[in-house]
Amino acid sequence: MAIVNITIETLVHAPINLVWDTWNSPNHVVHWNHASDDWHSPKAENNFVVGGKFVYRMEAKDNSFGFDFSGTYEEIVDKKRVVTRLDDNRLVKTEFHVENDSVRIVETFEAEDQNSIELQREGWSAILNNYKLYTESLQQNKSLLVE
Repeated sequence: MAIVNITIETLVHAPINLVWDTWNSPNHVVHWNHASDDWHSPKAENNFVVGGKFVYRMEAKDNSFGFDFSGTYEEIVDKKRVVTRLDDNRLVKTEFHVENDSVRIVETFEAEDQNSIELQREGWSAILNNYKLYTESLQQNKSLLVE
């Protein structure tokens, strides 16, 4: 079966240091790593080094279903790129491109064969959008305090 890659992206209106931190810090991941409001990530662990593992627990808030989203880091280029191999052997490449005072995140992942391409794109896009909203809210609150 041929590997199908799906690419999603967003523009986050925040500086690269904040974007990088909220993307990789378990203290932040638990706030944005869900595709809908009836899900959450109650626990996140991250050994953010090449060869290190991450485990993000994803659960329905009604406790009807949950799973660990996990993998191993294959490449980390500081504030530019993260490449992971998920535990089901799929590759995920996330790139961070600074554009003026914002960061464009481009994420490409290998599709799995249990859900439609469109459903996977929608789910991953929803998580990326939650990430954007969370990170931008931190940036907004920070700028309100500075002014």
